[in-house]
Amino acid sequence: MLFKNKTDYLMESIRAGRAMTGTEKLNLIVGLSIPSMLAQISTVMMFFIDASMVGHLGAEASASIGLIESTTWLIGSLLGAAATGFSVQVAHFIGASDFVKARQVYRHALICGLAFSVCLMLLCVAVHQPLPYWLGGGSDIASHSSSYFLIYALTLPFIYLYHVSEVMLKSAGNMHTPSVMAVLICICDVAFNYLFIYVLKMGVVGAAMGTALAYICISLPNLYLSACKNKILNLRQDRVRFQWVPEYVHNASKISIPIAIQNILMSGAQIVSTMIVAPLGNIAIAAHSFAITAESLCYMPGYGIGDGASTLVGQTHGAGRVDLCKNFAYMTVGLGMAVMAVMGAVMYVFAPEMIGVLSPVESIRELGTTCLRIEAFAEPFFAASIVTYSVCVGAGDTKKPAAINLGTMWCVRLTLAYALSKSYGLEGVWIAMATELTFRGILFLIRLLRGSWMKSFQVIKK
Repeated sequence: MLFKNKTDYLMESIRAGRAMTGTEKLNLIVGLSIPSMLAQISTVMMFFIDASMVGHLGAEASASIGLIESTTWLIGSLLGAAATGFSVQVAHFIGASDFVKARQVYRHALICGLAFSVCLMLLCVAVHQPLPYWLGGGSDIASHSSSYFLIYALTLPFIYLYHVSEVMLKSAGNMHTPSVMAVLICICDVAFNYLFIYVLKMGVVGAAMGTALAYICISLPNLYLSACKNKILNLRQDRVRFQWVPEYVHNASKISIPIAIQNILMSGAQIVSTMIVAPLGNIAIAAHSFAITAESLCYMPGYGIGDGASTLVGQTHGAGRVDLCKNFAYMTVGLGMAVMAVMGAVMYVFAPEMIGVLSPVESIRELGTTCLRIEAFAEPFFAASIVTYSVCVGAGDTKKPAAINLGTMWCVRLTLAYALSKSYGLEGVWIAMATELTFRGILFLIRLLRGSWMKSFQVIKK
């Protein structure tokens, strides 16, 4: 059999039951992770670009996006959770070489996910006006925040199509196409933002319009490439009539619901964190938002490696290769921690420059720099939690990992943030964040080494 590249051959080795050397395993991890890293970084660059362009409009404009940003991430994470519930099944079926069922699951993902995204869109449209006030924002920024959120809400079906086509391609072992499309969406975002913010002078609304149009322009080609051009997922290959299989939706729900609940409560925690920061003033809100955006550039490589880990664990799960699954889990976690340790060091050294790109306001730059340098020390443990969680998701183990994330976020981070903010302001909030991430990473490493995530390992029979 001919393969387009070495990664395709190595992925086929998983399904065929061929033995793999340590070098081959590492090559496969790197081959999957690097494109996914680029995709993750490109995605974050969209937020970085938005924040940078708006940042030059002043502190109020920055605060208006910063106030609503955690909520948009919450909504996006719910769409991602819906897609993940189906993509894990697709990876399992592909690992078991049952491509017909993989495509059937994809069809169910499109139907259910689009219906869910439309319902979510209607809900967001209904609450867009009072939402900034619920988050603790003042009347000086509420109008811009609500307008930004409204435009984002109307784009949700396209955002889902982008996410589901992306995760399906990754489940099939194709990391290259999502990375290219992520770069393209970033380029579109820059172009549209420049047009709407600077040429048409639309400010915050222009930033929202630019991001929305970028998603619309890229989501449909991305869907075409996954559903019509991919050799495994091409839905046009099947000649049998579509049949609704409730089991696929049920299995997706078992995977997605814990992730969704986690994302709701995790993003809810981020919103509470924003509410803790809001009384500290617009400078603190803007610095907090910019620091989060800048830090995301450092931890996105961890999510890229996590994507690779989820794909590898999912396919080895479907293929019934337990030992290989463990090998990939340990190797990806170790690689993730090493990469993010380096990224943490880079973030510490270049923190002033990273914040400086986002805002020319000196007080924001100084406060944001301090926050990033506090967080830098926690990055390796953050990597441990990110990649180990992805390993667990790939194996279909989502309940206890979700509980770890929620428990540490609500019981450690928010409690400490509230207490420390009284004495140390925004710096106290970020000390709490770094402490919680370190503790969370340790708990995930314990779960990984104990093998608890393997209890859900149920081999799909060919």
